[in-house]
Amino acid sequence: MHTNQTRWIIRLSHYGTILTSLLSMTGFNTAIADEIKIAVASNFSRPMIAISQLFEKNTGHKLSLIFGSTGKHYAQIRNGAPFDVFFAADSHRPRLLEQEDLAQKQSRFTYAIGKVVLWSPLKQYVDPQAHVLTQGDFRHLAIANPKLAPYGKAAMEILQKRGLWKPLRRRLVRGENISQTYQFVKSGNAKLGFVAYSQIKQQDGSIIGSYWITPQAMYTPIEQQAVLLKEGQAARAFLAFVRSPEILQLIHDYGYDTPG
Repeated sequence: MHTNQTRWIIRLSHYGTILTSLLSMTGFNTAIADEIKIAVASNFSRPMIAISQLFEKNTGHKLSLIFGSTGKHYAQIRNGAPFDVFFAADSHRPRLLEQEDLAQKQSRFTYAIGKVVLWSPLKQYVDPQAHVLTQGDFRHLAIANPKLAPYGKAAMEILQKRGLWKPLRRRLVRGENISQTYQFVKSGNAKLGFVAYSQIKQQDGSIIGSYWITPQAMYTPIEQQAVLLKEGQAARAFLAFVRSPEILQLIHDYGYDTPG
């Protein structure tokens, strides 16, 4: 077994004990089952599924995960969607929800910092300087909708910095969220696209295909924040768990930078 995979399994074996200790310290009663409805930015689906499974296994609670674009979730929350917690792909929408009294004050925090990559499943297609954007034979370049998805907004900023936004506009195909954008590229409907680094990084650290990790100076930092929408003991315990050093390490293993 690969060394990184072994380390991953060892880490996961410790998370259950960590969660139990955390819940005990907060006085959380695991005997009362509850369901927490969580709106989650689609880029964070893989780590959120792993985190939620750990939480459910050790508490008996059910986490209902609804994945989608940050902009769409924000609109749904404003229109009364019954979410308890929001894991956004930016800091702007959670801050707005606080200002609009639609989130619990002082509950907002950064759980991950996203990275944008230009990716193709084809080997040696995307070069280290991304000259493929001007020299490649691609018909379609996939990005997430800049109006709905922070990763799409970042892709637009990158293209603008390279002076390519207008020249490539006719080749762009827009996904509603970054998950749909990733599928466009993975399926071959687009030869390459701007996706989240966490989507292409495997558990053993390998990456299929070719990619260019975009310098973070080329786009507004993707500071992903979570916020509590409805007061609840189970929801607060889950947010505390996500903020623990061990789970932040798990998030880092999935390809994100983490605060602190």
